[in-house]
Amino acid sequence: QVQLVESGGGLVQPGGSLRLSCAASGFDFDKYIIGWFRQAPGKEREGVSCIDSHDVNAEDGTRDADFAKGRFNISRDNGKRTAYLHLYNLVPEYTAVYYCATVFRWYCELGLNEYSFWGQGTQVPVSS
Repeated sequence: QVQLVESGGGLVQPGGSLRLSCAASGFDFDKYIIGWFRQAPGKEREGVSCIDSHDVNAEDGTRDADFAKGRFNISRDNGKRTAYLHLYNLVPEYTAVYYCATVFRWYCELGLNEYSFWGQGTQVPVSS
């Protein structure tokens, strides 16, 4: 069955960087889009970035939320069946649980309802 497992979360200081990973199994990875989402304490889950199924590190194959531009970078390695989210210059307001999600599609969108399968999430506290 479809399975997504996030890793790489943990405490990071303001101004620091982190790379989150999303390891996939149970489906044809290169035919599924990947989205990264976050849920801060007391807030609704929201989209961060997504990447088309067929693109690897292609600028025109990704979409980012406005707040993510310049601080987040999504990529994927279809050979390793893994997607990544690089977080840069973090601030405490970015403390959240980060989730990856997937669905069988060619081009990605950031709407939560677009995605069928979700990982369990990885926590990223940003604090000094």
